[in-house]
Amino acid sequence: MAIIEMVMPKMGESIIEGTILTWLKKEGDQIDQDESVLEVATDKVDTEVPSSHAGLLKEILVKEGDVVAVGTPIALIETQDEEEKTSHSPTSQEPKKTNEDPSIQENEELLSVAPAQTASLLSNSGSAIKDDRFYSPLVQSIAKEEGISKDELARIAGTGKEGRVTKNDMLAYLKAKSAPSENHIPSQKVSASVSAGDEIIEMDRMRKMIAGRMLESKRISPHVTSFVEADVTNIVLWRNKVKEDYKKKNGEPITFTPFFIEAVAKAIQDFPMINISVDGDTIIKKKNINIGVAVALPSGNLIVPVIKKANELNLTGISKKVNDLASRARANQLSADELSGGTYTISNVGSFGNVMGTPIIMQPQVAILAVGSITKKPAVVETPTGDVIAIRHKMFLSHSYDHRVVDGSLGGMFVKRVAEYLEAFDLNTKV
Repeated sequence: MAIIEMVMPKMGESIIEGTILTWLKKEGDQIDQDESVLEVATDKVDTEVPSSHAGLLKEILVKEGDVVAVGTPIALIETQDEEEKTSHSPTSQEPKKTNEDPSIQENEELLSVAPAQTASLLSNSGSAIKDDRFYSPLVQSIAKEEGISKDELARIAGTGKEGRVTKNDMLAYLKAKSAPSENHIPSQKVSASVSAGDEIIEMDRMRKMIAGRMLESKRISPHVTSFVEADVTNIVLWRNKVKEDYKKKNGEPITFTPFFIEAVAKAIQDFPMINISVDGDTIIKKKNINIGVAVALPSGNLIVPVIKKANELNLTGISKKVNDLASRARANQLSADELSGGTYTISNVGSFGNVMGTPIIMQPQVAILAVGSITKKPAVVETPTGDVIAIRHKMFLSHSYDHRVVDGSLGGMFVKRVAEYLEAFDLNTKV
C-alpha cells in the first residue's frame, strides 16, 4: 500500500486558492482516478475537482468552508502503487521553504474581531517573552510597517499550524487594536433597522465576493470618470442591414458588443498605458489586450468572462467569442481561465436602458468603460452644402480610470479615441 497526497490543483492562471464547498466523497470510499471528489469555489468560478489517483479515500485533511492554497494537501489516498510511497507519503514530506509566495502561505479567512476582543488576540500579556515561532516574510513585513516590536509580535496568538501567526491574525490584531473603544462614538456604518414585514435575504457567496471586490477597488483606486457622446449611426444602419444574413450564415445574432470591443482594442493599441496594472510602486505594461465583458446572470449577479488577445480577432471572431462566453456564463459552464487575465473591462449599462454610468474598476486593471443605451436624437450634421439637423443614433461612453496612474488627459483622450473608431465604422464592411 502507498499513501498519496491529493493536493489542491491549479485551476487558472491567476488562481492561488480556493474554498472547499462540498466533499462529494467521504472517508473510506473507493474512488477512481479522475472521479470528482469535491467541489471548490475560487474567486472566478465553482468547479468539481477530480481525484489524482485511484484508491481508498483514507483521510480528508480540510473541512468544507476552508480556504486552501493551490498545492496544499487536501486528502490522503491509499493506493496499491508502492513506487509512489517515497515521493508522496506525508512522512517523507520535506518542510516547506520559507521563500514561498506570501500570498499563498497566508490564505486563512479574515477574522471579524470586535474591539473588546483585542486582549484575546494576545497569547501572553507579559512584557518580553521567548518566541521560537516561525514568521513568514509577509507577517514580518506587516509587523515592520505597523511598528510592531518583536515582543508585541510574540504575544499575538496564532491560528496557523503549531501556533503560527498568519496574515489574517495580523490583520485581525491591527483591526482590533485600532478600533474605537466602547466609550467613543463609532465611525462605522450604523446597522440597518428591521421592521415588521421586512424580508431578510442572506447574501449568496458570489454577492459577498462582488461586494468585497467593489469595496476593495474603491479603497485602492481613486476613481475619476470622463464622458463622451458618440454618433454610432453607421454601426446601427450596417447592423440592421446585415443582421438577418449574418444570423443565417453564422447561426447566431450579432449584437452591438463586438463593435465596442473592437473599438476599445484599437484604442488600447493607440494608448497602451491604459493597458496596465499597478504592483506597489511599479507599473506593469501588459503585452496582450484581454478585454473582459460584464455579463448579467439569471441570479442578478455579474460575471466577467475575458476575450483574450481581442486585437487579433476580426468583428466576426469577436462576435462568436462574445456569444459563446455569454451563453456559457449564464449556464455556469465557464472555466477559471476564461474569467481571469483581463487587462481592460467593458460594462454594457445600456442593456438595462441606462444612458450612462460610473463603473467600478476591476482590480488589478486601471480602467473600465461603461457603454450606454443607443438612442435617436436630433443633431447638427455637417454636409458639403452646410449644416443640417438630422436624426442620429447616439450613445454615451463613461470611462472610469485609476487616477494614481491615469491622468485626465490620457483617460479623456482614450475614451475620445474609442468614440472616433465607433463613428468611423465603414458601411461597406463585409460580414
